[in-house]
Amino acid sequence: MDTSSHTLEALFAQLGLDDSPEAIAGFVRRNALTSDVLLHRGEFWTPAQAQFIRDAMREDSDWAEAVDQLNTMMRV
Repeated sequence: MDTSSHTLEALFAQLGLDDSPEAIAGFVRRNALTSDVLLHRGEFWTPAQAQFIRDAMREDSDWAEAVDQLNTMMRV
């Protein structure tokens, strides 16, 4: 059983991104999405990152809560 914590910081690390609070805030500012764009369709993701996000939500995986938190933060 995977008991690791799937925080927002851990999600950024999993995606290969800087997981510092400052870097996360900057990422959100630079890449805000309008309500009509699905999170995984953001033009800033690599194909692997987009698939990870899409799968996390589709499969309601352990990462879904952190992905949902990011999704909420990314909306303008």
